[in-house]
Order: sequence, then C-alpha cells, then structure tokens
Amino acid sequence: MPAKEIYHETVKTALVKDGWTVTDDPYRIECGEKNLYVDLGAERLLIAEKESRKIAVEVKSFLGPSDMRDLETALGQYILYYVLMAQQEPDRVLYLAVPKEAYADVFEDPVGRLILHKERLRLIVFDPQQEVILQWIP
Repeated sequence: MPAKEIYHETVKTALVKDGWTVTDDPYRIECGEKNLYVDLGAERLLIAEKESRKIAVEVKSFLGPSDMRDLETALGQYILYYVLMAQQEPDRVLYLAVPKEAYADVFEDPVGRLILHKERLRLIVFDPQQEVILQWIP
C-alpha cells in the first residue's frame, strides 16, 4: 500500500465536516492481479433523492520542487484511476484534492486553466489550516 500524502488526514477531516462519510481509507481498485489505491472513498446520503452519492479522492500536496512535475504525476494517477473506476464503479466520481495554495499556483496558471477547461478533471480545493473544503470544481 502506498504512503499517505501529508494532507491525507486533513482532507479526510474536511470531507467529514462537509457531510461525507469516509467509507474507504484507502479505496482499492482491482485490475487483474494488480491493486491500485485511491486515497479515500466517501459517500453522502442525499435525503431528497433517497440515494447516496459516492466519490473517490486522490490527495496531492504539490510540495515538490517542481509544480509541473507534481502536476504530471497527479494527472497520471488521476487518468489511471478514472479509466479503471469507469469500468468497475461508474457511479463513483473521482476527485483530485489540492490545497488552496496549489490551486492558486498551478490551476489558476495558464497550463492549469487549460487542463481544467479541456479535461474531465474534478478538483476539491481545501484549506489545510482550517481543514475545510473551499471549493468543488466542477
């Protein structure tokens, strides 16, 4: 099993504060004899619709020496998990969780804006100090 990101527990706390129940830590994806692990799986009951909404969340800190290298790594994982989840559990939505500083530095930059505009990347922007979710994109 892979090591947890520095903000793993922070995002877990933020999801709970936002009304989610963490169901998997980590969320396992099986493909043949391979096992891959998304950081968190969570569920939220939608009372009005009498059903639940399921998500998987990959947490990324973007604390490496290169924002672009961190972005490459994050996108690679995101695409791999997205493709596998679409086959195995298409009703579960994948999100990439990033701290607000990384969102400002990477995803408000021209490269990041292009990726958000052209790809099916979904983000959770969180405040690491307050341990809250600031924004869901889209």
